[in-house]
Amino acid sequence: MNERLALLLRQVVYNLRGGFLIRPLVIAVTLGCAGAVLSWMEEALPAIGAWVPVILFPSRADPQIAQVILSGIATSTMTVVSIVFAILLMTLTLASMQFSPRIILSFTRDRVTQWTLGVFLGTFLYCVAALPAARSQPTPFSPVATVLGAILLALACVCWLLFFIHHVSQSISVNQIVDKIASETEAVIDEMMPSVRRHGFVKRDEQRGQQPEFTILSDRSGYIRFVDLKRLLLLATSYRVAVQVLRRVGHFVPANVPIMRVSKPERLPPEGTAMLLGAFDLGPSRTLQQDVEFGVLQIVDIALRAISPAVNDPSTAVSCVDQLSRILIQFAARQPPESVLYDRPGVARVSIDWIDFERLLDSAFEQIRLYSQSDVAVSLRVLRAFGDIARTTADAGFRRTLAERGRRILAGCATRLGEEELKEIRTRLRALQSLADQLEPPASAAS
Repeated sequence: MNERLALLLRQVVYNLRGGFLIRPLVIAVTLGCAGAVLSWMEEALPAIGAWVPVILFPSRADPQIAQVILSGIATSTMTVVSIVFAILLMTLTLASMQFSPRIILSFTRDRVTQWTLGVFLGTFLYCVAALPAARSQPTPFSPVATVLGAILLALACVCWLLFFIHHVSQSISVNQIVDKIASETEAVIDEMMPSVRRHGFVKRDEQRGQQPEFTILSDRSGYIRFVDLKRLLLLATSYRVAVQVLRRVGHFVPANVPIMRVSKPERLPPEGTAMLLGAFDLGPSRTLQQDVEFGVLQIVDIALRAISPAVNDPSTAVSCVDQLSRILIQFAARQPPESVLYDRPGVARVSIDWIDFERLLDSAFEQIRLYSQSDVAVSLRVLRAFGDIARTTADAGFRRTLAERGRRILAGCATRLGEEELKEIRTRLRALQSLADQLEPPASAAS
């Protein structure tokens, strides 16, 4: 039960962190409570407002000055909030149309935008919470320290608005967008694959002694966004069964379609199926919780749109290829996640498939290769990316795979380009092939 609550809490926190709710709400509520508490303390302890310079409030006995200041700041702040929302919506619309609808998630998770909304809404709540303290009846009272805090918050909002406009102007740059997606994808790789790949590592055979024989159907439709492996292993161990997950993270599973198989189904209690299904987080869209391929596909979408005849922007596609090579270099250098999980006696309990290097390589470059057969610049950059990956990996199998993908690039370009354009492509392919033919790891990989 605790594990299920932990998975539910993780889902809620991830969804809230990726939107405009949790962080702006916390900031706004905090500033609103600060305005209410400070005005109350100032009334209870008059000495708090005594240190405020008289030049700011020469007429402290007149609460109307405080009311005008607080109401004016609150009104203007809400006006600016509407402007901020307009700028944000315009940015999201332009980004989704120009690059890819998948990158909207990166904008909604942007902390600067969330802080901007939180600070402006918090300033409004601060002023609204402090207004009741500024009264003329029965005893006139002017919360001068609280009003000074509102003035400082207003000045901070002006500075923050300028910073936000500057940030938005930079965030819609394709280089910034692609770099941010690549950084988020690398963070997922760090979490999922923290260990450095061992030289000569061979993936273990996934065939088990207990072959799962009972199929469990998915109870809902959606993309597999997260699998709680600890919970799945705990359940399989407690029920003394072997579980084989049929779809990997990032795959779509329709309702009533098999999602896993279980051996010894007679050992499952009546609620066992529901407990096993509770280890899966399914949703309408993919996320970067455990899905490295999703980050790669976002960059590929931008590259494909850039090299389309309607846009014809090879420079953007080249930037995307550079960032994809960065991700593949890190992925190739890490130990893959365990495909088989064992209980303490060493019995295989859970088997799950993770994306491997070859499939991630195809997801990253195969579509770009097909659509860039008539583009020399992009094809050359893809070959250079293959060379960079080959120089940094110690796995000879990876280098041979890269060389084979390089030959596909030459074969495709040969049908669209002339012999003069193919010369440099052949030169880079020969360099890539020489790396693949090396028996020892390249010097850069060995170091």
